[in-house]
Amino acid sequence: MENKFNESGIVLVNKSVGISSNHVVNVVKRILGAKKCGHLGTLDLEGAGLLPVTVNNATRLFDFFLKKDKTYETVFIFGFETDTLDISGQVLKEKECNVTFQQVEDAVKEMIGKQSQMPPLYSAKKVGGKVAYKEARKGNLIELHPKEIEIYDFKVLEKLAVNTYKFEISCSSGTYIRSVCRDLAEKLSTYGSMQSILRTKCGIFFLKDAFSMEQIKNNDFKILPCETLFDYDKISVSKVEKEKLLNGQILFVANKNGDYKVFGEDKFLGLGKVEDEKLKLSLRL
Repeated sequence: MENKFNESGIVLVNKSVGISSNHVVNVVKRILGAKKCGHLGTLDLEGAGLLPVTVNNATRLFDFFLKKDKTYETVFIFGFETDTLDISGQVLKEKECNVTFQQVEDAVKEMIGKQSQMPPLYSAKKVGGKVAYKEARKGNLIELHPKEIEIYDFKVLEKLAVNTYKFEISCSSGTYIRSVCRDLAEKLSTYGSMQSILRTKCGIFFLKDAFSMEQIKNNDFKILPCETLFDYDKISVSKVEKEKLLNGQILFVANKNGDYKVFGEDKFLGLGKVEDEKLKLSLRL
C-alpha cells in the first residue's frame, strides 16, 4: 500500500499456532501502511486466539490495557512435566496416574482466587533486562520471583482422554496458564503439561469478533476506533477548549468526578479526568 494509513484504532486478530505475536503485528502494519503498530498482550508461539493489535496512536493504550482480564480455553495432560511446562519441551518428571473427572473438578475449585504464582522458566518475562526463555535456552539460570495473580473462574469443560482434560480459565492479566497447569497437577499429586491454549477474551474483546490471518492478508478486516475500548461517559468540547486541553491546560466543567471519553469537533481526543469540576486529559490519543 503506497499511501500511509494515518488513522488510529484496534484490529482484532485470531492468531494461529506457530506464528509469533510480533509477526502478526508486522503483517497488519505492512497491509495498512501504518506508521506503527503494537499488541495488547503477547501470545506464545504455540498459543492461539485473540490478539488485539493497536494501530498508530492506539499503541499508547498499552499501559491502560496491561491489567485487563483474560479468558482461555486450554488442554492439560497429567502424568508428566516438561522444562517448558507444555508438550513442546523435554520431559523432566513423570508419575503414573489416572486422575478422575471428580478429582479434577474438586482440585480446580481450590485454584480460584488470589494466589502467588511462579512464572515458567521458559517465558517472555524479563529479569534484569534479560528475557527468561532466551537465557534458559542458553543454559543460564535466571532467578524468577512469584507474582500475585487471580483466577476468577476455572471450569472443567470435558475429559478428552485418560489424564487429558479441557478447561476454561478466566484470570487476571499476567497469569501464566502453563504455571496453572503445574500448580493444578500438584494439587492432584502428580505432574502436568499444557497441550494447547486458546485465548477467547481479552478485556472487552472476544475471539468471535476477530479476523483470521488469511482475512488480514486479503485486507478483509475492520479497524475498531480507539473509543470503543472505554466504557466511560462522553464529554464534548469546543475548538478553543480542545486546543487548551491539548496544550495541557485544564477546563472547568460541571461534570462529577471520574474518567470520561473526551471529544473535540467530533474527534476522539483521549481520556479525561474530572476532579473538583476541573477537566484535564489523562491519556491523549
